This record gives sequence, structure tokens and C-alpha cells, in this order.
Amino acid sequence: MNVEITDKIKKIIERDKKIMLTTTRSPYPFVPDTGSGEIITDISGNNFIDFSSFISVYNLGINGNKEIRKAIKEQTDKLIHGAFTDYYAEPPVIFAEKLMSMFPKGFGKLFFSNSGTEANEAALKFSKLFTKRQYVLSFYSAFHGRTMGSLGLSASKSSQREYFGPFNSNIHVPYAYCYRCPFGKEYPSCGMACVDYTKKNVLQKETSGKEISAIFIEPIQGEGGYIVPPKEFVVEIRKLADDNGILLVADEVQSGYMRTGKFLALDNFNVEADIYTMAKSIACGLPMGVTITRSSLGDIPAGSHANTFGGNLVASAAATASLEYLKKHLSEIKSNIETSSKIIMHRLNELKQRYEIIGDVRGIGLMIGIELVKDRKTKEPAIAERETILKNCFENGLILLPAGVSTIRIIPPLTISRKTLEDGLDIFESAIITGNKKLHKST
Repeated sequence: MNVEITDKIKKIIERDKKIMLTTTRSPYPFVPDTGSGEIITDISGNNFIDFSSFISVYNLGINGNKEIRKAIKEQTDKLIHGAFTDYYAEPPVIFAEKLMSMFPKGFGKLFFSNSGTEANEAALKFSKLFTKRQYVLSFYSAFHGRTMGSLGLSASKSSQREYFGPFNSNIHVPYAYCYRCPFGKEYPSCGMACVDYTKKNVLQKETSGKEISAIFIEPIQGEGGYIVPPKEFVVEIRKLADDNGILLVADEVQSGYMRTGKFLALDNFNVEADIYTMAKSIACGLPMGVTITRSSLGDIPAGSHANTFGGNLVASAAATASLEYLKKHLSEIKSNIETSSKIIMHRLNELKQRYEIIGDVRGIGLMIGIELVKDRKTKEPAIAERETILKNCFENGLILLPAGVSTIRIIPPLTISRKTLEDGLDIFESAIITGNKKLHKST
């Protein structure tokens, strides 16, 4: 399959570049037009298999499904915006009650916003408000958003933070990135050196635990490279928080909503947070962020936090319809995630055995990362090679996204069919073979 880059596509990209401030565009000329399920069509009629879920938003398939679209249309005809933080409305309350049923016992308050970064901003403010403490801990390679508070929490790439500081209340500590352990150790013989470093250095030399309001953690680091920590690491972080009266905030913006096979990715580690944040897939393509707090933390004072569009009525209707569909088809979706994950991991590990460009394969459920390297011994990131592989996949009808320095993420819709999954993996395998040959011409 060869994708045709028509003049129509080129002209839209030219117009975009003239008027739009630079964002994080993918390395290929993709201009989507219509889509359904796991197939997306661009404005020139090129069809693509979607292994991106449009950044883990279309968990239930591109453009949702007819039930979700029906709910959106019906609410649009009634009332679009209800100024929910100033007036009362039923749709946000209906969704809030349904969403809370997916959380562990003891959770009972939430706040609506419009995105993941806003959900994390709220969690940051609430943590300080609840504890009356000023500092927060987060991790290297973490990404929590691009607004000022959440950007302070992030430490994925220096280019994301450059010229925006200072970020005075943030302290970053090592995450359990076992493939590239900053201490040069291996798990499990490392003895959780990353946690030990935080205890013996940060909490003893930089600030005491009694001044830290929260630890922000992605159960699986997303933009930073799809990094999956050992279960022991997450358990130890929970214990560290408990020992110091610190709140644990789980950023489930990308990893939540069944992406890992569980509604909350943190459940894979048998740990509960005190505050959860969600966004992306929760309203099936419409802007929505949610910050969910443990009931024992209490409420926030009137006026201490608010917004204009949080709890938008159309987004709430979409989120309710999406969650109802998920609950109705939960067993089927779980089964598909498990089966699809096994197929992907099997194929990727086979490729890893044959091609040195693949340094590491990791993931849970349908949140899977492939880290590319120039050399397995030195682990030098294969940055340019990753771009070439992504473009090759695009040219042959497969949409993928990068993460971290040299990782490719595989995050297809949770409802993807086996045939489409296999077809997409065939395209990816072909691109890996080509990329590996260019890197290792002697193979």
C-alpha cells in the first residue's frame, strides 16, 4: 500500500504553518477526515490503521460509536453550555455518579475540567489545600501537562520546560526506568535504589517529608517513554507517602480507562492513590478532565478553584454514553485487550530476538512501548531511525506515535479486530526490518 500525498494535503499543511504556532506535529503529513473503529481516512481518501487512538483518546474506537454520537447530538439540541461551576445541571451529576462507581470505596468527590493538564493542575492545588504543605515530588521522565503547574511536575524533555521556569515547589526524583537505571543496577538485585535515593537524599538533605504535599506518579509513564516500573517500586512509593503523611496522586490521563486492561492502571500494582486524574478517552473525543479525591480529604472552600467549561453538558453526555457502553461490554472489551496484548507482545518479542534495533519491549494491556537503539550494549538511542520507521509505517497505511527519546508507542483502540491488528503489525514489522537493515548493513 502506498499513501498518496496530494496537493490538497500539501496546501492544508502550508496554510497551517503560516498561521499556527508550532505544536508537536507528527513526523509525517497526516490530515484526517473521517473514521470509524480502527480505520481512519485522510482528506485525500488514504486509509490508515490506527495504532495511536489519537493519543489514547479513542479507546472505544475512532469517533466513538453510534450510542455515543446519539447522546452528543441529543444534548446539543437541548443545551450545549450550562456554566456548570456557577449553575447546577443534571448531565454532569449523572456522569459523576456513574464514574465514581468505577473507583475504590472511599472516593466520593470530583472536579471537572477540560483536559489532562487541567486535571493535574487541580490535583496540585487540592493537594496543597488539603495538606497545607508547599512542596510536591514527581519523577524524572514524567509528563503531566504543559500549563505552568503541571509543567513544573513534568521532567520528560528539557525542551518542554525551557524558558518557562522557575518551578519553585517541585522536586524531581528517579523513576524505576529499569532499562536505563540511573544507578547502573539491575532489578531486583538493585534493592530499589531509586526509592532509597529519594529517602536518603531528597527527604534528608533537601526537604523533610512533612513539607511535601503530594507525590505525583504515572502508573506507566506515557510521553516519557512508556516506562513500566516493577510492582515493588509503586508499592514502595505508596509506603513512602504513608510514612510521611504525603498524598499520592495517580495521573491516569493516558494509562486509565481500560488502557491497561483495568479501569485504573494503578490497580495493576495493587495500590490505591488518594487523588486520581483522568482525561483523554473519558469523553470519547470531547474535551474533559476529571480530578477524583478520597472522601476523607473533605471539600474545598468556595471560590478556591473553578473554571468556565468544566462539566460541559455535551461532554458530560458523551462521557456518560461512553461509560455505559464500556460497562455493558466490559467482559468483551477486557477479553479483546488481553488477546490483543498477547498477540502484540509475542510479535514484538520475536522481532526483538531477530533485530538489534529493538532494545526493549514493555507494556501492560494495550499500552505498549518499543525502545529503539543503535547498539544493544551501549543502548544509544536510535532517534533518526525511529523517525524513519514512523514515516515508513505511515507511507504504508499505519498511524503510530513516538514517546520518550527513541520509543514508539502502540496504543490501538481497545476494540480493534484481530485481522486489523495483524495487518498493522505486518506493516510495523516490515518497517523495522527496513530500519534495522539501514542501521546494520551487514545483517
